[in-house]
Amino acid sequence: MDAALIDGFEANRQRLKRLAYRMLGSVSEAEDAVQDAWLRWQRAGAEVADPAAWLVRTTTRLCIDRLRTAKAERAAYKGPWLPEPLIEPLTADPVERAEEVSVAFLLALERLSPLERAVFLLHDVFEQDYAEVAETLDRKESAVRQLASRAREHVQTARPRFTVDHDKALKLAAAFAAASATADTRALSELLAEDAIMVSDGGGKRTAALRVLVGRDDVMALIQGIVWRHGDMGVKSVEAVRVNGAPGLLLQMADGPETFAFEPDEDGRIAAIYVMRNPDKLRHV
Repeated sequence: MDAALIDGFEANRQRLKRLAYRMLGSVSEAEDAVQDAWLRWQRAGAEVADPAAWLVRTTTRLCIDRLRTAKAERAAYKGPWLPEPLIEPLTADPVERAEEVSVAFLLALERLSPLERAVFLLHDVFEQDYAEVAETLDRKESAVRQLASRAREHVQTARPRFTVDHDKALKLAAAFAAASATADTRALSELLAEDAIMVSDGGGKRTAALRVLVGRDDVMALIQGIVWRHGDMGVKSVEAVRVNGAPGLLLQMADGPETFAFEPDEDGRIAAIYVMRNPDKLRHV
């Protein structure tokens, strides 16, 4: 194959993966979408005047098609749906900006239509101007502006209201890990905000709450139930990692791995816990 074609694609691969992950909320599906773009690039690359624009346009449209196809599957999903966790070692430099891949942000994107999601990401996150976005999506610029405005209203409430210090977030995750490992329910309760929520995704494959738990008492009732049934939290090992850009945990449980992503509040307590238990979304762990 022409080396120029390979170089042209590789120069854009990471940007395409970042875009596809935000569009699809899945590491594996993002990689598949980028691979599909590569196959199309092999056929058309030699005739493309602007490789970067062509590849972004192709990847975006592939992701929109995937989102539309997945609509019925998502609607029938058993229990709460969470994005596939983006896991990185704490020791490595972050690949992504935390606010752009946080679980709360990706869940907000789920409220958007595929077109709204594409417009918002291309314009507000990847900083394309409206004319470029309109060309990418084959829409009029006026329509793109309206889509962006609607999307922004939906996503605005999910933006962090304050910046959480990385070291404080790291200490909070460590404290949760220590309390979980010893099944110290009192310590766990003290870490939670009064209005904390817990969302767990088992995908119907592993045990998980089938609704969002709301409030400290609701969350603790589940945790205490686990301790009562098993005598402990069933934790075999705990590793501090970065989950979706922020300090989190990778736990090895008796029935397999799971990840915890935390959203602290302004008082340094845990406002939200996102637990991934679906084995289909943990294959890359």
